[in-house]
Amino acid sequence: GMALSTFVAVTGRSHVLLQAALWLLYFSIDTLGQRWYSFGWESQLLETGFLSIFMVPLLTWGKFPASCPTPWVAIWGYRWLLFRIMLGAGLIKVRGDACWRDLTCMNYHYETQPVPNPLSWYLHNNYEAFHKLETLANHVVELAAPLLLLLPWRPARLAGGIIQILFQAILILSGNLSFLNWLTILPAILCFDDCSLQWLFDRAALAHVHLAERTSHGRSRLLRSLRAVVSLAIALVLLYLSIPVVQNLIAADGQQVMNRSFGAFKLVNTYGAFGSITRQRTEVVFEGTSSPDPRRPDTVWREYDFKCKPGRPDRRPCIISPYHYRLDWLMWFAAFGSYQHNPWLVHLAVKMLDNDPAVMALLAESPFPEKPPLYIRALHYEYKYAPSNSTAWWTRRLLGEYLPVLSLREPSLRKFVEANGWEMPTLKAA
Repeated sequence: GMALSTFVAVTGRSHVLLQAALWLLYFSIDTLGQRWYSFGWESQLLETGFLSIFMVPLLTWGKFPASCPTPWVAIWGYRWLLFRIMLGAGLIKVRGDACWRDLTCMNYHYETQPVPNPLSWYLHNNYEAFHKLETLANHVVELAAPLLLLLPWRPARLAGGIIQILFQAILILSGNLSFLNWLTILPAILCFDDCSLQWLFDRAALAHVHLAERTSHGRSRLLRSLRAVVSLAIALVLLYLSIPVVQNLIAADGQQVMNRSFGAFKLVNTYGAFGSITRQRTEVVFEGTSSPDPRRPDTVWREYDFKCKPGRPDRRPCIISPYHYRLDWLMWFAAFGSYQHNPWLVHLAVKMLDNDPAVMALLAESPFPEKPPLYIRALHYEYKYAPSNSTAWWTRRLLGEYLPVLSLREPSLRKFVEANGWEMPTLKAA
């Protein structure tokens, strides 16, 4: 998959079979990935990739194939995708958390979002009026502006595309939301026609395009008819698959769901983001010790650093978008509940007790690089942004124990691991 996608990105060439292969490969990864691939943008990537199959020639490798004008069904399919993404996100907000209706959600978002970046601190410490204005602007962009994407009027579509691209750029700057916003920019590009995009290409490329256009007019009527029939068939399939999605957007029963697939292949999905905003940021912090008695009050516990999620208060927030540290995101979700609701955290702790190389590679730094700890635990903290006169980025307050002290020598841990079908590491001689 990496080799094929790199080839497409570097050469700018592809065809139907190659795009279909890329979609199938990612679909298999998404299916097998389970919790690791449980994020809403996985379905969005699959739907985007499915539509891309119809944006390329059937078998031709040329960049400007005369026999393959861009099908109207792919163009409108992407506009329909962007419309559903934005409208779904807007509706889930006004139907969900009351703070979206009283314009106070942005008072909390920058501090409590999954993985903040350095700019998030400055945006959080803004004026109350600014937060209300940006919350109101969010409603306009997600609830009103999407209508521009479907209007049969060129200036409206151009304005709609510009609004959505600028909105996604702001989101990219304000936090680390994985590749979600970058991916959402892609269908917005289909709001622009050749005249509005030609400034991006040199004269040689434009000459090739004009030649391909003139040549395509001379193609047989049969070929054009076949293309029209195929486009119509694809459109009918997309319309049929959109029925439950539209019903979900309407939500006659008042129960709108977000990031849901109504079909096994995730070809047309429903989307949404931040339907509720948390007012308090909590984090799960793993610690280990090599002390033979972890219960002693003078036991030294050493903290594990993750790649990007908040940990030590003096550590600067990272910038990783569009990259996605999946473990850091899952740790954010886990902090909302308990380890009983997230048994995979026990599995993670077991791997840490063994210094498992695959797990250690997911962390920024292990305090036990040479020899694994004898015991490990996880604490639950409340995090707040530090005041402007502080040298730290965060302040934190201990809420309690999240995961009790664990050791590979405990029979109860071994039973738990075996009951879940996981592999228990072999105890190493001291």
